[in-house]
Amino acid sequence: MQMSDQKEIAAEPATVYAALLTPEVLKACVPGAQEVTGTPEEGFEATVTQKVGPVKATFKGQVGLSDLVENETLTISGEGKGGAAGFAKGGAVVTLAPSETGTLLSYEVEAKVGGKLAQLGSRIIDGFAKKMADQFFANLQAHLAPQEEAGEDGEDGEETPEEGEKKGWFSKVTGRG
Repeated sequence: MQMSDQKEIAAEPATVYAALLTPEVLKACVPGAQEVTGTPEEGFEATVTQKVGPVKATFKGQVGLSDLVENETLTISGEGKGGAAGFAKGGAVVTLAPSETGTLLSYEVEAKVGGKLAQLGSRIIDGFAKKMADQFFANLQAHLAPQEEAGEDGEDGEETPEEGEKKGWFSKVTGRG
C-alpha cells in the first residue's frame, strides 16, 4: 500500500517537529494508542488496539526515526505484530514547510500487511489507513492548537447552556429547549 497527502497544521514547524518526537503527544494523537514509550534516538515502542473491518487486534511494535533534519524532515519506519490478526510494517517520509497558517506537513507512506489483515483486501486496508492518518492529524491539530477548533473568536456557533441548566439530546437535535 502506498499513500501520500498534505495537511495544514496551525503551528510553527519547530512545534510540529517537536510534537512528532514526543511519546506523550504521539500517544494522544495515534488512534487506539494505549502506550508509547521511548526516545527519538533509540526509537519508540507502542501498543495500539484497532479494529480493521471484522478484525480487532492489539499490535505491539517498534518505531524508529532516521534522516532527522530539525524542523524540516524525518523518516519513520516501524513494524507491529497483532498475533493471529497478522502484522503491519512500513515507513513514512514526513516533510515540514512553513506556510501562511503555520506548517504544511507532507507525507509519503509505504506499508505492507500480512495475516488475516491481508485477507481483507486492499480497498478496506487503504480506506482504514486513510482514516487513521486523517484522525492522527486531526488529533495533532487539536493537541497543538486546541482553540482553533472553536473558531477564531472562540465561538463555535452552538448555544451553551447557562450554569446549572442542562440540555438533553432531544433539545440539542431539534433546537427546542
